[in-house]
Amino acid sequence: MTLPASHQSPAAATSRHTRRSVLTGAFALATAAALPVAAAGRAHAAAVPDIIGCAAWGARAASEPVVVLANRPERIIVHHTATANVTDYSRQRAVALARAIQTYHMDAQGWIDTGQHFTVSRGAFVLEGRHNSLAELNSGRRQVRAAHCVGQNTVSIGIENEGTYTSQAPPAAQYAALADLCAHICDQYGLPASEIYGHRDFNSTACPGDRLYALLPSLRQDVAIRLGAPLSEPEANPEEDPVWDLVRQATGRPPAATLGEYLPAGLLP
Repeated sequence: MTLPASHQSPAAATSRHTRRSVLTGAFALATAAALPVAAAGRAHAAAVPDIIGCAAWGARAASEPVVVLANRPERIIVHHTATANVTDYSRQRAVALARAIQTYHMDAQGWIDTGQHFTVSRGAFVLEGRHNSLAELNSGRRQVRAAHCVGQNTVSIGIENEGTYTSQAPPAAQYAALADLCAHICDQYGLPASEIYGHRDFNSTACPGDRLYALLPSLRQDVAIRLGAPLSEPEANPEEDPVWDLVRQATGRPPAATLGEYLPAGLLP
């Protein structure tokens, strides 16, 4: 399966982005209450993708309560799982992937639950990752604290895409499902399509792979089309999350984390 011609040769990089303020505390709560679910000026609402919730794919319970934050996310961060580029596009494979990711994140990484908010399989199935992510997306007012990107876990939505996209592009259906999901997230939280980034924009990692990273300009444009809104320029140097700022002030900034994304052999059939 191949991508449409318009997606095969996008610009490989985007400019760095200017810092902006983070809304926290009471101001964030007031803003959340005052703003509508979808940003003003949207031409139409994005289509709602079919998302397989944690209960439907048989997720284990989180090892401790998942934290729901009062703030909306400020951006979307795209990842790849760095797993095999399989040709099994079935729902069964997608469910197995979600279970394997949760097993690895909880049992090997020691996290309380799956790290990312959502996963898109190579067969274009969209699955909830961390518990309560779907419910909060549906409300459009709060987000779940995650564990997908150091420094961004309280201000971004993380999406894992099944596969390794260093030298291959994702299947067309998977790319379309990613675009649909991003558009829905933007619509629900009032985000512009320009606020879609790759994991490597924030951490020292190859994720989401050179080919998928090179598709991000096209992804932003396709999401903007789905939203019926013009594509604005992203702001440079996106603000880190306030929790990470406090850690940095207390301990000094550690070296950028090198986060390889993979599942050990044997976790997937």
